[in-house]
Amino acid sequence: MKKFKLGCQLNYTIFQFTTFLFNVQVVNNNCQNIVQEQLQLNPFLARDEYISSNEKNRFIRVNAPIGKLEISYQATVELSHYYDNYHNIYEVPLAELPVETLAYLYPSRYCQSDLLFGLAQSEFGNLNPGYSRVMIICDWIYDKVKYLFGSTDSQTSAFDTATERAGVCRDFAHLGIAFCRTLNIPARFVSAYAYNLNPPDFHACFEAYLGDRWYLFDPTKLVPLTNIIKISTGRDAADVSFATLFGTVEMNNQYLCVEDISDVQDTQKSEEFQAIAIC
Repeated sequence: MKKFKLGCQLNYTIFQFTTFLFNVQVVNNNCQNIVQEQLQLNPFLARDEYISSNEKNRFIRVNAPIGKLEISYQATVELSHYYDNYHNIYEVPLAELPVETLAYLYPSRYCQSDLLFGLAQSEFGNLNPGYSRVMIICDWIYDKVKYLFGSTDSQTSAFDTATERAGVCRDFAHLGIAFCRTLNIPARFVSAYAYNLNPPDFHACFEAYLGDRWYLFDPTKLVPLTNIIKISTGRDAADVSFATLFGTVEMNNQYLCVEDISDVQDTQKSEEFQAIAIC
């Protein structure tokens, strides 16, 4: 079992009355247990909290007046990953997919799978179906797309990344999702904290539905999959932004930290043949 202590601090200057939607709290499920957490607003403001029905994403809404706002979040989280040998994991026929996964087959704002159909079919369409095919998609992205800070912005889509061949974690995830969807593999965006990510920042990867669950993939290969702590999942980044703002605001500072506080260093078998899920 892995155990992490994590946190973030976000500082804003607000120039007009603004409504914030924050999504910085980690998800709580069978594989990811929140031992302790605290979220604070300075100055103190009332907040509305809600959890999405399907993905269990956790959001807070804050209405803030002109001035300064600081939000800080700390949590201690235990992860009991689900492991399986990837040779045993199959793609699910479209007719047999759970109905709750079907929404993750459609093109979305940043994952235009319809525009990438030809490329995906030529590169991956003739490969053996299963977990290994998604691994090859991740390898293709890692090899063909340069990880380059500042090369993209909030409007960059999977199609743009496939064309320009440069991006950051969010763009790598969007491209992996789009490729999977062209092959009728449900895929969804994952926002996360990540231990040993340098420089520290919110991370992005994706999950693909294979066999009987959502398995985790990270085309950036920046950290081991076991170092990822899930915040939320969605069709793409538009669904799970850590902060959505309705007003005139300037971000002054963003600070993140993740510490491994496991009692014993993780001795799980080599990930060479291991597929990993966070339930």
